[in-house]
Amino acid sequence: MAPATERIGEEAELDQRQNTRNIAGPGGGLLLCLITSLSPTLAQVSAPPDFLAASVQSNGTTQILSPLLTLTLQDALERAQRVDPQFQSAASDAKLAHEDRLQSRVAPFPTLDLSSQYLNTQGNGLIPTGGFITNDGVHVYREWSVVRQDLSPATLTRTEYKRATATEALSQNKAEKAGLALAVTVVKTYYGLAVAQRKYATAQQALDQANRFIALGQSLEHSGRKPHSDVVKFQLHQTKQEDSLRDANLAMENARLDLAVLLFRDFDERFEIVDDLRLAPPVPSFPEVLVMAETKDPDLRVALDTARVASWNVSMARQAFLPSVKVTLDYGIESNCVGLRCVDVGYSAPGPAPTLGYFMTAVLNVPVWDWGVKRSKLRQAEIKHDQANLELSAAQRQLVKNLHAAYNETQTAFAHLDSLRRADDLAAENLRLNISRYQTDEAVSLEVVDAQNNLTQARNALDDGELRYRVAVVNLQTLTGSF
Repeated sequence: MAPATERIGEEAELDQRQNTRNIAGPGGGLLLCLITSLSPTLAQVSAPPDFLAASVQSNGTTQILSPLLTLTLQDALERAQRVDPQFQSAASDAKLAHEDRLQSRVAPFPTLDLSSQYLNTQGNGLIPTGGFITNDGVHVYREWSVVRQDLSPATLTRTEYKRATATEALSQNKAEKAGLALAVTVVKTYYGLAVAQRKYATAQQALDQANRFIALGQSLEHSGRKPHSDVVKFQLHQTKQEDSLRDANLAMENARLDLAVLLFRDFDERFEIVDDLRLAPPVPSFPEVLVMAETKDPDLRVALDTARVASWNVSMARQAFLPSVKVTLDYGIESNCVGLRCVDVGYSAPGPAPTLGYFMTAVLNVPVWDWGVKRSKLRQAEIKHDQANLELSAAQRQLVKNLHAAYNETQTAFAHLDSLRRADDLAAENLRLNISRYQTDEAVSLEVVDAQNNLTQARNALDDGELRYRVAVVNLQTLTGSF
C-alpha cells in the first residue's frame, strides 16, 4: 500500500496548490448585469508563489511559465461571449439591424448627386451637330447637380423607418436572449468545476481518513483490543477511497475541459476560478418577480417585437396599392463647351449664350394591374401578422408558467440547503462519535466506515445542493433580469 499512498499524497499536494483560491473583487452582472447578484464582493487573497509560476525542465533549460489566470464569473461570461458563435451571430444581427434603421431614417430625405459627362459624336462634315440628331453637337458637355425625392406613401408616413426600428429592437432582444442562454451554460459549467474541485478535496480527505483508520486499527490490533479483520475492513475501505479519488480527479479534469472550451478561442487549461458558490443571492418575493418579468422577459419582448414588425409589414403591403410620385431636378450645364456662356454650334448667330439652367422630371406611378402579386403579398403579411399575435399570446401564457416553475425551484432549492447543511454537520459529528466509540471498544469497524461514507455523501450532496440553487437563481434571472 505504501507506493499507492505515496502517489495519492503527491496528488493531494498538487491539488492543494490547484485549489488555492484568489478571491476576486466585486462581481459584474449576468449579460454584464446579471452577474452582480451572483458574484458578491469578496476580499482579495494572495496565492503562494509556487502556484502563480511554475518552472519546467526541458533539454537542460528551465522555462518559467506565466502565472495562472484567475477568472471570476463575470470574466468567464465576457470571455464566453467573445468566442461563442451563436451569441456573436445574434449580436451581429443586432448591429446589422441598427445600420438598417440608420439607413431607413434618412431614406425620406432628398438625395444630391454630382454628374459629369462628355458625349463625343461622330461628325459628318456637313452639319455641325454630327451624325446623331439626339446630340446638339459633336462635343457635348454635361455638368449636373441632380436632386431626387421619393414621395411614395411609405416615405411620407415613414413606415419603412418604423419597421426598421421595430426590427432593430427585435434583433437586440434576440441577442439578449442568446446572451442569457449562454450565461446559464457558463454558470452551470463554471460552478460545475467548483463543485468538482470540492468533491475532489472531499475524496482526498476521505482517503486521508481511511489511512488513519488503518493506522488506528493496526495500533489496536497490536494491543490485542481489535481483531485483524478490522484492519482488513479498513484496507478495503482505503482501496475504495483511492478509486473514488481517481474518479473525482477525472470528473474535475472533464469539468475544466468543458469550461475551457467555452472560454478560450485557443484552447487553454491554465486557469483558476473563484469559488464563491456558498454566497448565494437572495430571491425577491413573487409579486416583485412577476413585475420584473413582465418588462424584462426576453421571450415576451421578442414576441412583442415580432408582432410589431409583422404589423408594419402589413401596412407596407397595403401602401403598395397607392400611387407614388418621384421627382428629379437636374441643375447645371449642358452645352458644346464647359463654361457659363457658350456658342451653340447649331445656332451660332447670336454669339455666346448662357449655359446654366435646370430641368425637372416628375413621374406619377399608379398601380393598375399586376396579376394579383400585390394582393398576394398583402395576404402573406396578414398571415404572418396573425401568427405573430398567436405566438405573442402563447409567450404570455408560457411566461406565467415558467415564472412559477422557476420561482418554486429557487424556493425549494434554498429550503433544501438548510437540511443539507444540517446533514453535513450531523454526519461530521457522527463520524467523530463513532471514532471515539471505536477507540473505547463501543463500536465496530463497520460503523466507522459507514460514518465516513455518510460524511462524504453529505458533503457532496451539500455541494450539489448549492450548485442547484445557483442554477435555479440564474434560470429565474433569465426571466426577470438581475435582482
